[in-house]
Amino acid sequence: MDALLERLADWKPFTALVVGDFMLDQLLSGDAERLSADAPVPILHVRQSESRPGGAANLCLDLVAMRGRVEAFGVTGEDHEASILREALANEGVAAAGLIADASRPTTVKRSLIGLAQQRHPQKMFRVDFESREAIGEAVMDRLVRAFESRLGDADVVCIEDYNKGVCTPALCARIIEASRRAGVPVFVDPAAIEDYGRYRGATAITPNRTEAELATDLPTDAEGSAAHNARLATVLRDDLELEAVVLTLDRHGALLLEGAGEPVAVPTIAREVYDVTGAGDMMLAALAAARANGCSWLDSVRFANAAAGLEVEIFGVQPIPLDKIHHEILVRHGRLDGKLRTAKQLELELRFRREAGERVVFTNGCFDVLHAGHVRTLAAAKAFGDFLVVGLNSDASVRALKGEGRPVNCEADRAAVLGAMESVGAVVVFGEATPEAILSVVKPDVHVKGADYRDKPIPERALVESLGGRVELVDLLPGRSTTGTIERLRTPTAAAE
Repeated sequence: MDALLERLADWKPFTALVVGDFMLDQLLSGDAERLSADAPVPILHVRQSESRPGGAANLCLDLVAMRGRVEAFGVTGEDHEASILREALANEGVAAAGLIADASRPTTVKRSLIGLAQQRHPQKMFRVDFESREAIGEAVMDRLVRAFESRLGDADVVCIEDYNKGVCTPALCARIIEASRRAGVPVFVDPAAIEDYGRYRGATAITPNRTEAELATDLPTDAEGSAAHNARLATVLRDDLELEAVVLTLDRHGALLLEGAGEPVAVPTIAREVYDVTGAGDMMLAALAAARANGCSWLDSVRFANAAAGLEVEIFGVQPIPLDKIHHEILVRHGRLDGKLRTAKQLELELRFRREAGERVVFTNGCFDVLHAGHVRTLAAAKAFGDFLVVGLNSDASVRALKGEGRPVNCEADRAAVLGAMESVGAVVVFGEATPEAILSVVKPDVHVKGADYRDKPIPERALVESLGGRVELVDLLPGRSTTGTIERLRTPTAAAE
């Protein structure tokens, strides 16, 4: 795991070519709170319509989220939907010049009806598909392969995303894999649910799920995820398809990795609240390819992909998971984070993915030596200015310099632990300087909160905060509450009784 964390800390951009079935997902969302008067049919009152890249296009977005430079190679129709798809890909930074237009077929469109009843979670009610499953013609295939080969020299990885819609024919896959092998570029395949995987022969790795693998090999997987049992199926795939590795995904049992002539390795996953499995296979392939492009071992690549796919199933619909969020998840799940206490580097990582999710970051700082009601009120008021509150905590040495000998009463580890137990606090970071300016440059808060005792005094950090795009807010203090006063009362108990 240390090797994976080192790779993640030194993650580099990579170039991926994606070949497969490109689709347009259209989401019609609204209220579904009544039935038709004519028949017991739910009525969807549409309030929102959205178009998103789907199928192999979703894989492209996953790779972009992992800092990949991505180029798309597939087939669309010559229709309005193709224009929407190309524009959507371009808006996400995906090069779509390799999408070949074919007037004989429509752009594949998946139109989902999503209802919300009684203000609860959205639920997919029905889906309408517009597609052709006819194999692409030889002329179209030739154009696609030429476009692919013209860009292969810049590629670090090639991904084939096959939904069995007629693009990834045996002939096309053979030409893509052969060209990639000649160029020394690894090929990663998310296979279709088909009975014959012969079209993928010679690829580097394949990532079937349990159901797909059983269909392709006519062999059962073990219901409890036994590595010894499932190794037989993985071995058949490896040998028949001449693969370097097989990654068999086993839902709640994680994944099974069979690398070369080595022993099968079970890679467990974390038990999760599964909300929607859509897109988990795309995420698995993207993360595996991205990790290998960054020099991770096969085992660490599967660990990384497991974490990414696990995050995907916890959200509704298909949404790319940012690299920083996956990195943070691995740190959390493997005990590399101490409660809410963060180093500056860990905090920078966490704040990146929170900001990508649209969260507003708030910062405040102090000694927080003996926590009292005034602290609780101030922290709650600070949190109200945003979504995630970071508390800068003075180190023991800096508290001593500020407050004198005998302080702090509690060491920084204990003070951080107490702050971390508070619901309002998102993260705690210790700083040793006389002012919090160095850590403010890391946090770059949207709001920096100070106590109202600064109302008539200059705030030293104001200029820095505003230069970073944030603002300073003051919050009222609870009268008569202070750490110094609390310590004094402890030293002279009679004072508290008067």
